[in-house]
Amino acid sequence: MNKVAIITGAARGIGFEIAKRFHAEKYQVVIIDRDKETLQQCKNQLKGAKRYAYFLCDVSNPKQVKSTFDKITTQFPAIHALVNNAGIAIFKPAEEVTFEDWSAVMGSNLNGTFLCSQACLPALVAGQGSIVNIASISGVRASTLRIAYGTSKAAIMHLTKQQAVEYGNKGVRANAVAPGPVETEMAKLVHSADIRTSYADAIPLARYGTTEEIANMVYFLCSPQASYINGQIIAADGGFDAAGVGLPSLRN
Repeated sequence: MNKVAIITGAARGIGFEIAKRFHAEKYQVVIIDRDKETLQQCKNQLKGAKRYAYFLCDVSNPKQVKSTFDKITTQFPAIHALVNNAGIAIFKPAEEVTFEDWSAVMGSNLNGTFLCSQACLPALVAGQGSIVNIASISGVRASTLRIAYGTSKAAIMHLTKQQAVEYGNKGVRANAVAPGPVETEMAKLVHSADIRTSYADAIPLARYGTTEEIANMVYFLCSPQASYINGQIIAADGGFDAAGVGLPSLRN
């Protein structure tokens, strides 16, 4: 029997790459996404590939999460990896962020991570599985325009530690990955040349990460090689966080 991995927000970007990484390791992969059109495009890309299952679900909606995970765990009673990747970002100056904006970001990013983990827990216990929550370097380093997004990701980091302590007693590990800037299609669209140059100056490795690099870290944390790693937040960021206040002019 194949091991089973569930990845939320997996129809594109980092989530899609994570799904392919687990599939390459012979997992049965369950892809969850809330956008019907994007999910269909994902199906088209993977057309003909076996060991994929697809579910439409908004992870911020408790009823949808329960219904979806009931269906998944009926089909796959033992889950070996849950990757909470689904999330949204609304970038605005702090004074312009509405409560609706705040609630939407918290709903998808924080509440979704909580709801999916809780709904999947019995199956994770059955599979002695692992949770990996996708946080962000924005949860470690504050930045402009990210008052909701950064706060949600910081909260996910502490949620991960709570899960590690409480779920660890049941044999389920929980860790988080905090990506720095990653070369996604979205980044290519919204990051100007000036932004890209600034990141290159601030990151010791002087480049963006790749979706493959993030997927490799996620897979490692779910693998037997990481069997004693629990409750950790790992920044996959090229040294961005480690640089702290290290100014580019000083490094040069």
